[in-house]
Amino acid sequence: MLNLTFYGHACFLIDDGKYKVLVDPYITGNPLAKVDAKKLSPDFILLTHGHGDHLGDTLDIAKRCKALVISNYELATFCASKGVENTAGLHIGGGAEFPFGALKLTIAHHGSTQGEKLAYGGNPVGFIIRIDGKVIYHSGDTGLFMDMKLIGELDEIDIA
Repeated sequence: MLNLTFYGHACFLIDDGKYKVLVDPYITGNPLAKVDAKKLSPDFILLTHGHGDHLGDTLDIAKRCKALVISNYELATFCASKGVENTAGLHIGGGAEFPFGALKLTIAHHGSTQGEKLAYGGNPVGFIIRIDGKVIYHSGDTGLFMDMKLIGELDEIDIA
């Protein structure tokens, strides 16, 4: 059975009983996250973009658990440069098969700054996640845009 746990902001855990997929692990400093990042042990981490409130605890969790970090190419390369051993960089429109199922990157629309800091980590993305017979759409920080209708029509989304 598929379980989803929301940790606040854009962070949630997908657990199909065999694999744990953590999305945008902003835990430390997140007032809504009622979990200690050190207690999470995902097999995979998905990152939509490089803002601190999405990248969050990724580096620490990935290094500790040897989780595979999956994101756009630039952000996956950044994580590897910070000592994450397992990364997979994909491109918008592209996707790949993983042990938990399939993943496809979608476009997301928003900026790349945080206050006065430039936080560019490649183009922001959303994810179409196929796991345990379900299709999940995680749109990241994007604003509403017309292609969301097309994404829904092409991918028959169960959870968004």
